[in-house]
Amino acid sequence: MWADDQRREPGVEGPDGTRRRATIHDVAKLAGVSRQTVSRAVNDKGEIDPATKERVLEAARLLDYRPSRFARGLVRKGTVTAGLVIPDLMNPFFPEVAAGVLEAAEQRGWQVVVWDSRMDEARERDALDALSHQADAVVGYFKSPDDVLARHLGGVPLVLLERGPQQTRFAAVGIDAAAGLAQGMAHLVGAGHRGIGMLDGVFGPGPRRQAFLEQARRHGLPVDDGWIALCPEHSVAGGEAGMERLLADRPEVTAVFGFNDLIAVGAMRAARRHGRRVPDDLAVMGFDGLSLGELVEPALTTLHIDKRRLGRLAVEQVARLRAGEEPLRGADAWVIPELAVRASA
Repeated sequence: MWADDQRREPGVEGPDGTRRRATIHDVAKLAGVSRQTVSRAVNDKGEIDPATKERVLEAARLLDYRPSRFARGLVRKGTVTAGLVIPDLMNPFFPEVAAGVLEAAEQRGWQVVVWDSRMDEARERDALDALSHQADAVVGYFKSPDDVLARHLGGVPLVLLERGPQQTRFAAVGIDAAAGLAQGMAHLVGAGHRGIGMLDGVFGPGPRRQAFLEQARRHGLPVDDGWIALCPEHSVAGGEAGMERLLADRPEVTAVFGFNDLIAVGAMRAARRHGRRVPDDLAVMGFDGLSLGELVEPALTTLHIDKRRLGRLAVEQVARLRAGEEPLRGADAWVIPELAVRASA
Protein backbone atom coordinates (compact mmCIF):
# COMPACT_ATOMS: atom_id res chain seq x y z
CA MET A 1 0.00 0.00 0.00
CA TRP A 2 2.89 2.34 0.74
CA ALA A 3 5.85 3.06 -1.55
CA ASP A 4 9.18 1.76 -0.31
CA ASP A 5 10.46 5.26 0.39
CA GLN A 6 7.44 5.92 2.61
CA ARG A 7 8.22 3.06 4.96
CA ARG A 8 9.89 4.13 8.19
CA GLU A 9 11.05 2.97 11.58
CA PRO A 10 8.30 2.73 14.24
CA GLY A 11 7.56 6.00 15.98
CA VAL A 12 8.00 9.59 14.85
CA GLU A 13 11.16 11.65 14.52
CA GLY A 14 11.14 14.80 16.64
CA PRO A 15 12.73 18.14 15.75
CA ASP A 16 15.95 17.15 17.55
CA GLY A 17 16.32 13.95 15.53
CA THR A 18 15.26 11.63 18.34
CA ARG A 19 12.30 9.30 17.97
CA ARG A 20 9.15 9.57 20.06
CA ARG A 21 5.96 7.58 20.47
CA ALA A 22 3.42 8.19 17.70
CA THR A 23 0.16 9.96 18.54
CA ILE A 24 -3.26 9.93 16.91
CA HIS A 25 -2.28 13.20 15.18
CA ASP A 26 0.70 11.46 13.51
CA VAL A 27 -1.46 8.60 12.24
CA ALA A 28 -4.08 11.02 10.90
CA LYS A 29 -1.40 13.02 9.07
CA LEU A 30 0.22 9.97 7.51
CA ALA A 31 -3.11 8.46 6.45
CA GLY A 32 -4.50 11.78 5.25
CA VAL A 33 -7.63 11.61 7.42
CA SER A 34 -9.08 13.30 10.50
CA ARG A 35 -8.40 12.25 14.09
CA GLN A 36 -12.03 11.13 14.37
CA THR A 37 -11.55 8.78 11.41
CA VAL A 38 -8.45 7.32 13.04
CA SER A 39 -10.38 6.78 16.27
CA ARG A 40 -13.20 5.01 14.45
CA ALA A 41 -10.77 2.82 12.51
CA VAL A 42 -8.58 1.66 15.39
CA ASN A 43 -11.56 1.12 17.70
CA ASP A 44 -13.62 -0.58 14.96
CA LYS A 45 -16.53 1.77 15.58
CA GLY A 46 -18.88 3.69 13.32
CA GLU A 47 -19.32 3.71 9.58
CA ILE A 48 -16.04 3.98 7.69
CA ASP A 49 -15.03 3.16 4.15
CA PRO A 50 -13.13 -0.19 4.10
CA ALA A 51 -10.30 1.22 1.99
CA THR A 52 -9.93 4.20 4.33
CA LYS A 53 -9.95 1.93 7.35
CA GLU A 54 -7.22 -0.24 5.82
CA ARG A 55 -5.11 2.85 5.06
CA VAL A 56 -5.47 4.09 8.65
CA LEU A 57 -4.59 0.72 10.17
CA GLU A 58 -1.55 0.42 7.91
CA ALA A 59 -0.39 3.89 9.02
CA ALA A 60 -0.89 2.87 12.66
CA ARG A 61 1.21 -0.26 12.11
CA LEU A 62 3.98 1.69 10.40
CA LEU A 63 4.16 4.19 13.24
CA ASP A 64 3.69 1.56 15.95
CA TYR A 65 0.75 3.62 17.20
CA ARG A 66 -0.84 2.28 20.37
CA PRO A 67 -3.95 4.18 21.46
CA SER A 68 -4.18 5.15 25.11
CA ARG A 69 -6.80 3.69 27.41
CA PHE A 70 -8.65 6.99 27.18
CA ALA A 71 -8.66 6.90 23.37
CA ARG A 72 -9.95 3.31 23.44
CA GLY A 73 -12.90 4.35 25.59
CA LEU A 74 -11.80 2.21 28.54
CA VAL A 75 -12.32 4.99 31.08
CA ARG A 76 -15.62 6.17 32.50
CA LYS A 77 -16.25 9.83 31.88
CA GLY A 78 -14.70 11.82 34.72
CA THR A 79 -12.50 8.97 36.00
CA VAL A 80 -8.78 9.77 36.13
CA THR A 81 -6.01 7.23 36.66
CA ALA A 82 -2.55 8.46 37.60
CA GLY A 83 0.54 6.29 37.33
CA LEU A 84 3.08 6.55 40.16
CA VAL A 85 6.63 5.30 39.58
CA ILE A 86 8.65 4.76 42.78
CA PRO A 87 12.32 3.68 42.72
CA ASP A 88 12.50 1.64 45.93
CA LEU A 89 9.49 0.63 48.00
CA MET A 90 11.82 -0.90 50.61
CA ASN A 91 13.16 2.57 51.45
CA PRO A 92 10.69 4.10 53.95
CA PHE A 93 11.08 7.53 52.34
CA PHE A 94 9.20 6.60 49.18
CA PRO A 95 6.07 5.04 50.72
CA GLU A 96 5.54 8.35 52.55
CA VAL A 97 5.74 10.24 49.26
CA ALA A 98 3.35 7.69 47.76
CA ALA A 99 0.96 8.25 50.68
CA GLY A 100 0.84 11.95 49.81
CA VAL A 101 0.06 11.13 46.16
CA LEU A 102 -2.65 8.63 47.16
CA GLU A 103 -4.29 11.03 49.65
CA ALA A 104 -4.42 13.91 47.17
CA ALA A 105 -5.61 11.66 44.35
CA GLU A 106 -8.35 10.15 46.52
CA GLN A 107 -9.63 13.62 47.40
CA ARG A 108 -10.13 14.21 43.68
CA GLY A 109 -11.73 10.81 43.08
CA TRP A 110 -8.73 9.60 41.08
CA GLN A 111 -7.24 6.12 40.92
CA VAL A 112 -3.49 5.46 41.26
CA VAL A 113 -1.44 2.65 39.70
CA VAL A 114 1.94 2.14 41.44
CA TRP A 115 5.11 0.78 39.81
CA ASP A 116 8.41 -0.03 41.57
CA SER A 117 11.23 0.72 39.10
CA ARG A 118 13.91 -0.65 41.49
CA MET A 119 16.25 2.16 40.40
CA ASP A 120 16.61 0.50 36.98
CA GLU A 121 16.33 2.63 33.84
CA ALA A 122 15.05 -0.26 31.74
CA ARG A 123 12.22 -0.79 34.24
CA GLU A 124 11.52 2.96 34.12
CA ARG A 125 11.00 2.71 30.37
CA ASP A 126 8.85 -0.40 30.78
CA ALA A 127 6.71 1.46 33.32
CA LEU A 128 6.19 4.38 30.94
CA ASP A 129 5.36 2.07 28.05
CA ALA A 130 2.66 0.38 30.14
CA LEU A 131 1.35 3.49 31.90
CA SER A 132 1.03 5.40 28.63
CA HIS A 133 -1.90 3.03 27.94
CA GLN A 134 -3.21 2.62 31.49
CA ALA A 135 -2.99 6.13 32.93
CA ASP A 136 -4.03 9.67 32.09
CA ALA A 137 -0.87 11.12 33.67
CA VAL A 138 2.33 9.84 35.28
CA VAL A 139 4.11 11.01 38.42
CA GLY A 140 7.43 9.58 39.50
CA TYR A 141 11.16 9.33 39.97
CA PHE A 142 13.16 8.82 36.79
CA LYS A 143 16.90 8.73 36.14
CA SER A 144 16.48 8.78 32.36
CA PRO A 145 16.96 12.12 30.56
CA ASP A 146 14.03 14.08 29.17
CA ASP A 147 14.42 12.91 25.56
CA VAL A 148 14.29 9.24 26.60
CA LEU A 149 11.22 9.83 28.75
CA ALA A 150 9.46 11.66 25.93
CA ARG A 151 9.93 8.72 23.55
CA HIS A 152 8.08 6.39 25.92
CA LEU A 153 5.30 8.69 27.14
CA GLY A 154 3.00 8.63 24.14
CA GLY A 155 1.88 12.17 24.92
CA VAL A 156 0.74 11.41 28.49
CA PRO A 157 1.42 14.30 30.93
CA LEU A 158 4.42 13.69 33.21
CA VAL A 159 5.39 15.19 36.58
CA LEU A 160 8.90 14.45 37.82
CA LEU A 161 9.65 14.11 41.52
CA GLU A 162 12.85 15.53 43.04
CA ARG A 163 14.00 17.06 39.80
CA GLY A 164 14.15 20.84 39.98
CA PRO A 165 11.80 22.66 37.60
CA GLN A 166 14.80 24.29 35.94
CA GLN A 167 16.35 20.86 35.28
CA THR A 168 13.62 19.46 33.01
CA ARG A 169 11.12 20.49 30.36
CA PHE A 170 8.43 18.48 32.12
CA ALA A 171 6.43 19.64 35.13
CA ALA A 172 8.30 18.86 38.34
CA VAL A 173 8.39 19.10 42.11
CA GLY A 174 11.84 19.57 43.62
CA ILE A 175 13.54 19.42 47.01
CA ASP A 176 15.59 22.53 47.77
CA ALA A 177 18.78 20.79 48.86
CA ALA A 178 20.69 24.08 48.89
CA ALA A 179 18.35 25.63 51.46
CA GLY A 180 18.50 22.49 53.58
CA LEU A 181 22.28 22.16 53.52
CA ALA A 182 22.68 25.83 54.39
CA GLN A 183 20.85 25.12 57.66
CA GLY A 184 22.67 21.85 58.33
CA MET A 185 26.20 23.03 57.65
CA ALA A 186 25.67 26.24 59.63
CA HIS A 187 24.60 24.07 62.59
CA LEU A 188 27.70 21.84 62.36
CA VAL A 189 30.11 24.75 61.87
CA GLY A 190 28.44 26.61 64.73
CA ALA A 191 29.19 23.59 66.94
CA GLY A 192 32.88 23.96 66.10
CA HIS A 193 33.32 21.31 63.41
CA ARG A 194 35.88 21.97 60.68
CA GLY A 195 36.47 18.45 59.35
CA ILE A 196 33.05 17.65 57.85
CA GLY A 197 32.64 14.77 55.42
CA MET A 198 29.78 13.53 53.27
CA LEU A 199 28.49 10.04 52.52
CA ASP A 200 27.01 10.35 49.04
CA GLY A 201 24.76 8.04 47.04
CA VAL A 202 25.86 5.86 44.14
CA PHE A 203 24.39 7.79 41.22
CA GLY A 204 27.01 10.46 40.74
CA PRO A 205 27.09 14.12 41.83
CA GLY A 206 23.62 15.50 42.45
CA PRO A 207 22.02 18.51 44.15
CA ARG A 208 22.83 17.31 47.68
CA ARG A 209 26.54 16.91 46.97
CA GLN A 210 26.66 20.20 45.08
CA ALA A 211 24.98 21.95 48.00
CA PHE A 212 27.38 20.31 50.47
CA LEU A 213 30.44 21.48 48.50
CA GLU A 214 29.01 24.97 48.11
CA GLN A 215 28.45 25.30 51.85
CA ALA A 216 31.89 23.85 52.63
CA ARG A 217 33.47 26.55 50.46
CA ARG A 218 31.25 29.22 52.00
CA HIS A 219 32.45 28.29 55.49
CA GLY A 220 36.10 27.95 54.44
CA LEU A 221 36.22 24.18 55.04
CA PRO A 222 38.59 21.81 53.23
CA VAL A 223 36.99 20.67 49.99
CA ASP A 224 38.30 17.74 47.95
CA ASP A 225 37.15 14.27 46.93
CA GLY A 226 38.76 12.75 50.02
CA TRP A 227 36.00 14.25 52.17
CA ILE A 228 33.24 12.56 50.15
CA ALA A 229 32.77 8.78 50.26
CA LEU A 230 30.40 6.97 47.91
CA CYS A 231 28.04 4.43 49.43
CA PRO A 232 27.32 1.29 47.38
CA GLU A 233 23.58 1.58 48.08
CA HIS A 234 21.09 3.93 49.73
CA SER A 235 20.72 1.79 52.85
CA VAL A 236 22.06 1.28 56.37
CA ALA A 237 24.57 -1.23 55.01
CA GLY A 238 25.57 1.25 52.33
CA GLY A 239 26.14 3.90 54.99
CA GLU A 240 28.34 1.54 56.99
CA ALA A 241 30.49 0.81 53.94
CA GLY A 242 30.76 4.50 53.06
CA MET A 243 31.74 5.44 56.62
CA GLU A 244 34.46 2.80 56.61
CA ARG A 245 35.92 4.43 53.49
CA LEU A 246 35.66 7.94 54.91
CA LEU A 247 37.36 6.99 58.17
CA ALA A 248 40.16 5.34 56.23
CA ASP A 249 40.67 8.39 53.98
CA ARG A 250 40.01 11.11 56.58
CA PRO A 251 40.49 9.79 60.13
CA GLU A 252 40.42 13.41 61.32
CA VAL A 253 36.76 13.78 60.36
CA THR A 254 34.61 15.08 63.27
CA ALA A 255 31.21 15.36 61.55
CA VAL A 256 29.50 13.63 58.66
CA PHE A 257 26.47 14.41 56.54
CA GLY A 258 24.61 11.42 55.09
CA PHE A 259 22.84 11.54 51.71
CA ASN A 260 19.78 10.15 53.49
CA ASP A 261 18.77 8.99 56.97
CA LEU A 262 19.43 5.31 56.28
CA ILE A 263 23.00 6.08 55.26
CA ALA A 264 23.43 8.28 58.35
CA VAL A 265 22.27 5.46 60.64
CA GLY A 266 24.79 3.18 58.94
CA ALA A 267 27.48 5.79 59.59
CA MET A 268 26.69 5.72 63.32
CA ARG A 269 26.99 1.92 63.37
CA ALA A 270 30.38 1.99 61.64
CA ALA A 271 31.63 4.79 63.89
CA ARG A 272 30.80 2.75 67.01
CA ARG A 273 32.79 -0.20 65.62
CA HIS A 274 35.77 2.12 65.36
CA GLY A 275 35.36 3.35 68.93
CA ARG A 276 33.94 6.71 67.86
CA ARG A 277 31.23 7.99 70.18
CA VAL A 278 28.30 9.84 68.62
CA PRO A 279 28.12 12.82 69.03
CA ASP A 280 31.18 13.26 71.30
CA ASP A 281 33.75 12.05 68.75
CA LEU A 282 31.65 12.23 65.59
CA ALA A 283 28.53 14.28 64.85
CA VAL A 284 26.15 12.64 62.36
CA MET A 285 23.42 14.36 60.31
CA GLY A 286 20.94 12.78 57.91
CA PHE A 287 18.62 14.03 55.20
CA ASP A 288 14.94 12.96 54.81
CA GLY A 289 13.41 13.04 58.28
CA LEU A 290 12.33 9.41 58.58
CA SER A 291 10.57 8.32 61.76
CA LEU A 292 13.40 5.79 62.09
CA GLY A 293 15.70 8.65 63.09
CA GLU A 294 13.77 9.18 66.33
CA LEU A 295 14.07 5.49 67.26
CA VAL A 296 17.83 5.00 66.97
CA GLU A 297 20.23 5.82 69.81
CA PRO A 298 21.33 8.57 69.79
CA ALA A 299 18.36 10.09 67.95
CA LEU A 300 19.37 11.32 64.52
CA THR A 301 19.72 15.00 63.67
CA THR A 302 18.37 15.41 60.15
CA LEU A 303 17.09 17.72 57.47
CA HIS A 304 13.40 16.87 57.53
CA ILE A 305 11.39 16.79 54.30
CA ASP A 306 7.59 16.95 54.29
CA LYS A 307 7.30 13.87 52.09
CA ARG A 308 3.50 13.86 51.94
CA ARG A 309 3.51 17.47 50.80
CA LEU A 310 5.91 16.43 48.02
CA GLY A 311 3.34 13.88 46.85
CA ARG A 312 0.43 16.30 47.18
CA LEU A 313 2.25 18.94 45.12
CA ALA A 314 2.85 16.38 42.38
CA VAL A 315 -0.89 15.70 42.17
CA GLU A 316 -1.55 19.44 42.05
CA GLN A 317 0.82 19.62 39.08
CA VAL A 318 -1.13 16.84 37.33
CA ALA A 319 -4.42 18.65 37.96
CA ARG A 320 -3.01 21.83 36.44
CA LEU A 321 -1.72 20.04 33.35
CA ARG A 322 -5.06 18.33 32.82
CA ALA A 323 -6.85 21.68 33.12
CA GLY A 324 -4.57 23.22 30.49
CA GLU A 325 -2.94 25.51 33.05
CA GLU A 326 0.73 26.30 33.52
CA PRO A 327 2.40 24.03 36.11
CA LEU A 328 3.65 25.43 39.39
CA ARG A 329 7.14 26.91 39.10
CA GLY A 330 9.60 28.74 41.29
CA ALA A 331 9.21 28.55 45.07
CA ASP A 332 5.74 27.00 44.72
CA ALA A 333 7.24 23.89 43.13
CA TRP A 334 9.87 23.27 45.83
CA VAL A 335 9.82 21.58 49.21
CA ILE A 336 12.35 23.08 51.65
CA PRO A 337 13.93 20.76 54.24
CA GLU A 338 13.85 21.90 57.87
CA LEU A 339 16.64 21.20 60.34
CA ALA A 340 15.53 18.83 63.12
CA VAL A 341 18.19 18.91 65.87
CA ARG A 342 18.43 15.77 67.98
CA ALA A 343 21.19 14.03 69.91
CA SER A 344 23.48 12.83 67.08
CA ALA A 345 24.73 16.32 66.16
